[in-house]
Amino acid sequence: MARKVLVLGEVRDGSLRNVSFEAIAAGKTVSEGGEVVGVLIGKSVSALGEEMIQYGADKVVVVENDKLEQYTSDGYSQAILSVIEEEKPEGIIFGHTALGKDLSPKVASKLSTGLISDATDLEEAGGNLVFTRPIYSGKAFEKKIVTDGVIFATIRPNNIEPLAKDESRTGDVSTLSVDIKDLRTIIKDVVRKASEGVDLSEAKVIIAGGRGVKSEDGFNPLKELADVLGGAVGASRGACDADYCDYSLQIGQTGKVVTPDLYIACGISGAIQHLAGMSNSKVIVAINKDPEANIFNVADYGIVGDLFEVVPMLTEEFKKLKVASS
Repeated sequence: MARKVLVLGEVRDGSLRNVSFEAIAAGKTVSEGGEVVGVLIGKSVSALGEEMIQYGADKVVVVENDKLEQYTSDGYSQAILSVIEEEKPEGIIFGHTALGKDLSPKVASKLSTGLISDATDLEEAGGNLVFTRPIYSGKAFEKKIVTDGVIFATIRPNNIEPLAKDESRTGDVSTLSVDIKDLRTIIKDVVRKASEGVDLSEAKVIIAGGRGVKSEDGFNPLKELADVLGGAVGASRGACDADYCDYSLQIGQTGKVVTPDLYIACGISGAIQHLAGMSNSKVIVAINKDPEANIFNVADYGIVGDLFEVVPMLTEEFKKLKVASS
């Protein structure tokens, strides 16, 4: 059954986040040969419409307004609901990001429809679209189908492979005028606490530190390894509570949930709350002096040793490999 599917493109610092392209790929599956409509919301974002088309969108609808320069649930919900009213889609896909997690329940409520959140996989089986999502902090998975109404889902970043970029693809990029009014929240200023570099939630490689790093300076070897691998630095709650780093780096049940290709845990014991945020990583490497540390139970590779000896050795070896391959 061919469907029209709406896909929200997320913009950060003037660029589309990678989860936008993953959402387009999911939208293609949901559409089953129908039309995928990209949506861009913000201020001066229309130039990004062509990139959404190159990654698989058939057309793009842009809602631009000075009041949409910064995200607010009131403003964005007015914009997306106006697009939905105009396009009348049978499916809607958001990224399961901070923005998507905040906006999707509000939109689903307004539409009086269900919502499948945090999907990690999507497939067609027995004539149904089957979404897979983790439950019980990642210890189990459930499969869900939509039996009636709009198919509305959010997808976890780094789980659905985006389509290959095709610069020869063309499509219509149109603008929809929406009167944004009655905003209850006004953004006066944005203070960024996250470190510059790779976005933690979308990083393919993450080097994470726990209490075993011992201090703020203890993160320096991890940062150097992350730079070599083109990755991001994360942390356990224990490291954040000890003031070794900012809470913006926290990974776990009460922090960010990540699914990188490679996760290197340094000095992390492996509390269940931390595992809930990273146990679905494709390859997990654990470095810990304690051979009985719980982190080894989920690790694909384990190194029993002092992280301050092991991490610099890994950094040097990766540097040699990069030089040899260049």
